[in-house]
Amino acid sequence: MALPSNTHACWSRAASGGLARIQTSNLAMQLLVKRIERSTDPVSQKASEIQAFFTKWERILASEVDQLNRI
Repeated sequence: MALPSNTHACWSRAASGGLARIQTSNLAMQLLVKRIERSTDPVSQKASEIQAFFTKWERILASEVDQLNRI
């Protein structure tokens, strides 16, 4: 499954707490979730960081990418 576009609402939903609802066993993803939860950065900056992470690791996060559209 392909990543949603940069303007898709799932990125801001993920940055606003939805990322924690994604089921994953990937350690890097789990660390990203914790970092985003604790961050005081604006939602748009968090969304950009999440989108960049998924762009880089799209091939190994197929299950997580599939869940993005459901958050």
